Amino acid sequence: MARRLAFLACVLALVGCAPAAAPGASSAPSPSQPAPPARPLSILVGREPLSLSLKALGQASSTIQSTRRLFNASLTLIDANGAPHPYLAEALPQLNTESWRVTPEGRMETTYPLRASATWHDGTPLTANDFVFAWQVYAEPQLGQASSTPINSMEEVVAPDPSTVVIQWKRPFPGAGTLVGTGADFPPLPRHILQPAFDQLQAGAIAADAFIRQPYWTNEYVGLGPYKLERWDSGVSLEGVAFDGHVLGRPRITRVSVGISGDQNASLARMLAGYVDYASDNALGNPQALSLRREWASSQGGALFVKLDFFRGAYAQLRPEQAIPGAMMDVRVRQALAYTIDRQALHDGLDGFEGGNIDADAPFIPPTATYYPAVDRLITKYPYDVSRAAQLMAEAGLARGADGFYQSPSEGRLRWEIKTSASTDNEAETAILANTWRQAGFDFQQAVLPASLAQDGQARATFPTLYSFGTAVGESMLAGMNSAGIPRAENRWTGSNRGGWSNPQFDPLSEALGRALGQEDRGQLIAQMTGLVSRDAAAIPLYFYGNPVAATSAVAGPGPVVQETPFEWNIQEWTFAR
Repeated sequence: MARRLAFLACVLALVGCAPAAAPGASSAPSPSQPAPPARPLSILVGREPLSLSLKALGQASSTIQSTRRLFNASLTLIDANGAPHPYLAEALPQLNTESWRVTPEGRMETTYPLRASATWHDGTPLTANDFVFAWQVYAEPQLGQASSTPINSMEEVVAPDPSTVVIQWKRPFPGAGTLVGTGADFPPLPRHILQPAFDQLQAGAIAADAFIRQPYWTNEYVGLGPYKLERWDSGVSLEGVAFDGHVLGRPRITRVSVGISGDQNASLARMLAGYVDYASDNALGNPQALSLRREWASSQGGALFVKLDFFRGAYAQLRPEQAIPGAMMDVRVRQALAYTIDRQALHDGLDGFEGGNIDADAPFIPPTATYYPAVDRLITKYPYDVSRAAQLMAEAGLARGADGFYQSPSEGRLRWEIKTSASTDNEAETAILANTWRQAGFDFQQAVLPASLAQDGQARATFPTLYSFGTAVGESMLAGMNSAGIPRAENRWTGSNRGGWSNPQFDPLSEALGRALGQEDRGQLIAQMTGLVSRDAAAIPLYFYGNPVAATSAVAGPGPVVQETPFEWNIQEWTFAR
């Protein structure tokens, strides 16, 4: 526990904030001199989005938050301290008022007045009908979002007038007051652009894939954010220009350039060479962040920030037709694998533990959660214990052969695989895991999902044994372990329950969590749900971590934020410090 508290103390920042510009550090050009061309804010990200939409169709969740923030706006803006503020909305619903009513039958109605000044990037005014249209699109079963949060809790979205959105809910939904963030996003869609294609889809004139491939979602994207898309060179970069009609005012930096780099060492080199102002979305891993910290310690070259907003674990493949070896379907085997994870080896081999990572006992729920004591009482913990693992394997009828590896009477020598998405950190992690499992008698091999498939839901869900993954922390990801969250062809492989785990006790608890508004009730439900996932070893916990974000001292504005807030929440206010 002492070690954990020490790591928690490192959460907010690895290096102090970048210094602000000194007063008078820059001056306007004289009338006789032409103004120099405005240089762009240079951002580097590790992954290219398949779509810029906040609720993308046909795309698995992935860490591309920074890119989407540039071009989008939501009803709510969450500030650095986690406080919600109206953004596209003029005001936010308040519980137990006319703006947020809960009926005795358990239904709700929430009202959101819109800012009169809000316009799309093409100059078309935003209206309540854009939210009505968005609900119609997301609720269309063949597009794969109908079972996602919060769409699955909505009864109807109506527009009593162009500036008022009213959502009628089938059941209580705690995130209705903001409708932003993981598991709560409900962004509008431009009806004036997408309605004709959607009409064709509903008439059967085009297939769902054709609607998802509309150029609107990519290089013809029209959003509401601080920057509007000017150019998208696939695999290379996205270029944006400040949007004059942004509801919070025109961004102070005129242009932005988002480079795409899947090579974290190359990203580090570009950062050190001064070609990049800001790196996020997995552009840098922990080893590169530590190199930057050492380089910048004496030069005051910039700042590094991290927050424990991600959980790292290993999904177990629990679809009988996919599971290899078939012994994975036995909970005792999965528990044995959990008992043979050497966390000290992870500490010794991963640089992230120097930068703030902490061990995870519970899947998805960090020890910083207010209700964590209740979670801690109900979870099954798996300390490193090879003897206990061997006992469980014997109970499952499996023994080690002459070569030291486990065998099965029906499958022979058992062969296992640990797969992960391509990155320096991920591959180092799976190498450590595979090595310690082999020492314990499990013949493990490593596999890597190429970066080109990182957002392919089907590719991410069809692994044979275990998939080492990272995802956002918190209750929405835990709730996504229900049966409805299993990726399958019917939902276009969009669910987050990648291993296909299904538990008849869990699903009613997940539904109850969606109805519970009281924090104490929610905490008890979360504790029970976490207990079931850990008992079944469906998502074996490894650690909590944060993706490092780096800002050079040339930029004033980036700073530490709480877990719920994107680092780029205030990007419209960023300026060049020199």
